[in-house]
Amino acid sequence: MNKTAVLLLQMGGPDSLDAIEPFLFNLFSDRDIIRIGPAFLQPLIARFISRRRSDKVKKYYSQIGGRSPIRELTEQQAAELEKVLGDGYRCFVAMRYSRPDTSEALASIRREGISKVIVLSLYPHFSRATTGSSINELERVLARSNTKTDLTYIRHYYDHPAYIAALSEKIERGLAGFADRSKVPLLFSAHGLPQSFIDSGDPYLDHIRTTVRLTMENFGGVSHHISFQSRAGPVKWLEPSTEAKIAELAAAGCKQLLMVPISFVSDHIETLYEIDIQYRDEAAALGVTDFRRTEALNSSPAFISCLAGLVRPAQ
Repeated sequence: MNKTAVLLLQMGGPDSLDAIEPFLFNLFSDRDIIRIGPAFLQPLIARFISRRRSDKVKKYYSQIGGRSPIRELTEQQAAELEKVLGDGYRCFVAMRYSRPDTSEALASIRREGISKVIVLSLYPHFSRATTGSSINELERVLARSNTKTDLTYIRHYYDHPAYIAALSEKIERGLAGFADRSKVPLLFSAHGLPQSFIDSGDPYLDHIRTTVRLTMENFGGVSHHISFQSRAGPVKWLEPSTEAKIAELAAAGCKQLLMVPISFVSDHIETLYEIDIQYRDEAAALGVTDFRRTEALNSSPAFISCLAGLVRPAQ
């Protein structure tokens, strides 16, 4: 039987404290995310930035076990997806800024003699900084390898009914822990993006808003807000920031809050440290006495079923 490879694209993360500086270097070297000076100088500047920031970032990772769990979580998603898809498929993982990287993933696919590849982004909402960057890297690696590959791309699924259902399931479970859900606002916290991306036509913000609108159709009587986290650098980012929105809600008397990490399909630094530690502490200091977060999708059967439903028609 001729098998089809499913290549899961994800950001990646450092698997040890020593891996943080190389991870940051790879991130700040990517001109799809940030352009620092002329292209030939960016690696030098990225080296300087990654060295300067690594000690600070190590403190964050030290509070969540000294590493990111994203590789294991993504490989688990791949394994579960392969089970659901059946014998005609093999699933592989390509991390953009850590290992296994795109070259390693494609080498594994070639070793199995597979030429048909369905490229599945694990970013539900398209941005040139995320899915776009990963696809650009994939096409660069393929061009260097001079290997014939039949590619099909699944670039986003922000409005797919099965994705909305998987997200809604997690929110329902989170709300069920409160005595009166009508008193618990949902704060959908998405990864931030420079405003300039949106101004130049990036669809990310529209995708986020559509996901939230479709999800909230399942939660009548519950209020909601959208905010953006993980900003870096002096440029203007999407607003409001998650910190500012939490402060605004607290000032209005909010005592209970359910955070919904909207652009993340697995746990990593943005959920485990930023939301669970940083924002929780900030909220408590502002008077929010019951601060919770919905579970990440990770390998929930509903999410894996969503991914399978995306892959099968692409065959």
